[in-house]
Amino acid sequence: MTDIPMTDLRSGYGARARRKTALLALAALALLLSFLVEIGTGPGDYPLRVVGEVLADPMAHGARLKVIVWDYRLPVALTAVIVGALLAVAGAQMQTILNNPLAEPFTLGVSAAASFGASLAIVLGFSVIPAIGGLIVALNAFVFALMTCGIIMLATRLKGVGSETMILFGIAIFFTFSALLSLMQYMASEDQISRIVFWMMGSLGRASWEKIGLGAALLAVALPFGLMRTWPMTALRMGETTAAGMGVDIARLRIEMLVSISLLAATAVAFVGTVGFIGLVGPHIARMLVGEDQRFFLPLSALVGALVLSLTSILSKSITPGVIYPIGIITALIGVPVFVSIILTTRRERLG
Repeated sequence: MTDIPMTDLRSGYGARARRKTALLALAALALLLSFLVEIGTGPGDYPLRVVGEVLADPMAHGARLKVIVWDYRLPVALTAVIVGALLAVAGAQMQTILNNPLAEPFTLGVSAAASFGASLAIVLGFSVIPAIGGLIVALNAFVFALMTCGIIMLATRLKGVGSETMILFGIAIFFTFSALLSLMQYMASEDQISRIVFWMMGSLGRASWEKIGLGAALLAVALPFGLMRTWPMTALRMGETTAAGMGVDIARLRIEMLVSISLLAATAVAFVGTVGFIGLVGPHIARMLVGEDQRFFLPLSALVGALVLSLTSILSKSITPGVIYPIGIITALIGVPVFVSIILTTRRERLG
């Protein structure tokens, strides 16, 4: 067996790193193009050139177009990008700490739990933390997401719990909170029901600059937070025994990621309601392109998740002229085939 020269190893590593960096750049460019197309898509046939001029100068084509672009289309487009990134980062982190490619906030019931927490605030005015005023809905969503993540973490420590068992456990959580959501609907007034339906179907229609600022700030903290833990997260993907042998404090790492996942998922649900499978599709595509190296996997997951939700938003406005479909319906139609393909791939790998 011949030894591979160190220069060849370094050259090969450098080439792979450059390829992965190029993929990040391409994903960012695709996201930018999708973002611009989305701003130009919607009721009213305005050329992309005109929309671009209004973005550069709000009053370039009058007050009406300024309101359309700056008060509606731009917030919706930015919210799609931010929420897609939030969900994809949460999914990537959840898949890593659970060592399960099928894990994400929607499939494991975290989003449903957050929605139920929000519905408690909407219908009953119940808050898990008293005297929080206007934050009651978002905070309820966060606490219920955190509780569900904690339950999932405890379930992973049971003997004989594999990927398929975890998904069945997640389905049980999902249906439990879905039933509780139905109970809240039964008790709700007409106005409260409309607000709950918003949570259950997912919509970008309530985008606002305040939500965009909060989401961007959270993403600006969560992504570097995850990137600072790329080495222990990558080590964890090699197995708990290997990671522990490398000096990784697995218990502390999982608690840190648990809080991060809960905050990301709950914030996304608080902004747009339940949007499924973005946290599954984004990391799945990223893993296919760059593997498990968290330095590239995490940011590419964020970019792909943002791109997928941005494209979904475009599609929701393009299927029927003048009608905007809930994005939760479309992401489910996109995500189910990916979900099934991952199950079949995982099964073949185990049988092989």
